[in-house]
Amino acid sequence: MKAIIVDRYPKKAPLRLGEVPEPEVGENDVLVQIYAASLNLLDSKIRDGEFKLILPYRPPFVAGHDVAETVIRVGSKVRQFKPGDEVFARPRDGRVGTFAEYIAINDADVAVKPKNLSMEEAASIPLVGLTAWQALVERANLKKGQKVFIQAGSGGVGTFAIQLAKHLGATVATTTSTSNMDMVRNLGADVIIDYKKDDFEKVLSGFDVVLNSQDNKTLEKSLRVLKPGGVAVSISGPPDPEFSREKGLSMVLRLVLRLLSAGIRRRSKRADVRYSFLFMAANGAQLTKITSLVESGVIRPVIDRVFPFELTHEALAYIEQGRAKGKVVIKVK
Repeated sequence: MKAIIVDRYPKKAPLRLGEVPEPEVGENDVLVQIYAASLNLLDSKIRDGEFKLILPYRPPFVAGHDVAETVIRVGSKVRQFKPGDEVFARPRDGRVGTFAEYIAINDADVAVKPKNLSMEEAASIPLVGLTAWQALVERANLKKGQKVFIQAGSGGVGTFAIQLAKHLGATVATTTSTSNMDMVRNLGADVIIDYKKDDFEKVLSGFDVVLNSQDNKTLEKSLRVLKPGGVAVSISGPPDPEFSREKGLSMVLRLVLRLLSAGIRRRSKRADVRYSFLFMAANGAQLTKITSLVESGVIRPVIDRVFPFELTHEALAYIEQGRAKGKVVIKVK
């Protein structure tokens, strides 16, 4: 089958369109034919080897984390899906590879596609939807009446998280550029800061939750907009000891990650706030809940561009510019 392959780890190495064997189907797997996949900065970071200590993919491997597809075969123990079902998923770590014509996915990672979405729209959701859900619902326990600061509101995670936070009843602040202010306002943002003109740290205060997706400097500033007892959930690092325990990393890696996060954990403690690193996990049950929100009109996907499968490398270069409004999708079939 055709696939987009990472041949080596050097930074910004080109992705290759090539042929790989069709995947084997385990007893708990569904084999799907891929119609569309979306791209994330995670794909770029994995290609560059930034996560090779904790996600040891060995080149050559097939890239890609988001997918919408049709089930063509199921394993012997699969009961909830059948051939012909239209589904979407974020395959679990260690089994990614959605930039291809087919993929076998554990059935626990899969959910029925929202009926009101195209394949391209559905493919844009899993990683950012699960990230927003796990950050705001699970980690932050965001409640009605609270205030949340969501950085980069026009990005993939931001566009989804703003809508989810409004559904949960929160007041939402976000950063974006002047050209995207109307878009994030229409998604539900209450306070919009033009990051090119204003410093969010001087505008915001007394927040319950921050969803950080930027660099360490921005994360440190974010701690200062939280009220005592607030929580900063970061999806861009640094990883903390809790993450090390969840992943079952070696003692050496645990020590390394403890040292990397020591500074931000120390500053959080001084500010009387909590720091939590989130590396989202595949979860079909949560995707099913997200499907309900999409089908009821609470959340709508935001897509910037759709590229043909053969131009996946160009699509990844496009999102690395940091200017995409929402998600970038590749059409496989």
